[in-house]
Amino acid sequence: MTKFLVFFIATFFIALHSFAQETRINIRAKAKDAKFIGSSLGGAYVIVRDKVNGQILAEGKTEGSTGDTKLIMDQPLQRGESIATPETAKFQAVLNIDEPTFVEIEVLSPINHKTSQIRASTELWIIPGKHILNDGIVLEIPGLIIDVLKPRTHEYISLKSLTSQSLPIQANVVMMCGCSVESGGLWDADKIEIKAMVKHNGKRIDDVILKFASPNLFEGGIPVTETGNYEVIVYGYEEHTGNTGLDKVNYIIRD
Repeated sequence: MTKFLVFFIATFFIALHSFAQETRINIRAKAKDAKFIGSSLGGAYVIVRDKVNGQILAEGKTEGSTGDTKLIMDQPLQRGESIATPETAKFQAVLNIDEPTFVEIEVLSPINHKTSQIRASTELWIIPGKHILNDGIVLEIPGLIIDVLKPRTHEYISLKSLTSQSLPIQANVVMMCGCSVESGGLWDADKIEIKAMVKHNGKRIDDVILKFASPNLFEGGIPVTETGNYEVIVYGYEEHTGNTGLDKVNYIIRD
């Protein structure tokens, strides 16, 4: 009787497993008003979860190129046409499911830049054996990646060393796909407001406009007249798309 029961249970699970079908889903992250997020930026991290029990069914990073610029940014898109080429960055989730499964697809990007990281997600039913390929599931990542280059975090700066009571500030600004920002370019630096909010000992004292200096680089000068603890909040704002970004740095001015 025991052997029969073991045989029955084993047969049941084998039969159950035999209904499972491999189901492939292409998942992509695309920067708002820009290109896809791929290997050059470290990828976007993708998690596919079963919505019923929270089990992770697949996870990994998007890999590949940012895509064809003309195809993505210039050509009118007709219904049913793809904007992804075979080289365009994606994560392909491979699920083995035996019945329709309601999933959440979550994307974190850029995975290697925590200050600028955005979480985007969607939900859908996955049907066994019914692949979602070509462009697949595309999640939009809004924003700008901003890095304050000068002054450095927790840098000690002598007040006497400053000329004209001004501290140079530099910020690097790129799209969420890593695409370059240039004056008059496809991603036009002249249409992006980059500004630094300056705090001294916790009190906001000034706002400074940073001007385009070279591809991705914006510069300005922070007024400094007193010693103390300073904080600079550099933000970016693109009115026509609504893209925003931010970075912060703290430094110390001493005698």
